[in-house]
Amino acid sequence: MIETTHLSTQFDEDLERLRSRVLEMGGLVEAQINMTTKAYADNNSAAVLDVLENDREVNAFEKAIDDDCIHIIAKRQPTASDLRLVMSISKMVTDLERSGDEIKKMAKSIRRIQERDLAVLKATTDVRHLADAASSQIRNALDTFARLDATEAKVVINADDALDKEFKSIMRQLITYMMEDPRTITTALDVITIARAIERVGDHAKNIAEQVIYIVEGRDVRHTRSIK
Repeated sequence: MIETTHLSTQFDEDLERLRSRVLEMGGLVEAQINMTTKAYADNNSAAVLDVLENDREVNAFEKAIDDDCIHIIAKRQPTASDLRLVMSISKMVTDLERSGDEIKKMAKSIRRIQERDLAVLKATTDVRHLADAASSQIRNALDTFARLDATEAKVVINADDALDKEFKSIMRQLITYMMEDPRTITTALDVITIARAIERVGDHAKNIAEQVIYIVEGRDVRHTRSIK
């Protein structure tokens, strides 16, 4: 009995450590998008370089957490809810890493804009609002994971529609710029890349929230339009 209790306690500690590392990785991704957004608004080239450099740390987190997941499955052979947790964490980590890739795309586009004029950059202040919304989505999705709150996870999922609508609005604005002044086309295309990357970060936040529901309820809600 003592040995069984010891093994169970060690397993719980392994799972808790795994969850903590996911939240730490998520915090880094959130910081990355906030730093990129500020670089966009402030024309800060040094911050852009920091974002590009920090992407390596996001990738390192993914590899380390994946290794932990494999170790737990091989050594502990989790069943039922514990297995759902480990498998969902593996998918969440992929979404966080891909969010990091999207943020890297943002940083590269911002760097190109900084090498040219800022006319379109300053005109599209809505992009910053979109980025703030995506950052909130990531933060809220991670919060639902920390608390294993399926109810709030559904709120995160359903909020993605508003992010998509805002992205489409920015696209229309940029098309207008390009039609009115062809000189803005190159920069406007970079801003479109930035906005698209932000919108995809929101999609990844939605995916994370879907995994929370799977962990808590055992229900796969992927590819479902509205979650109740």
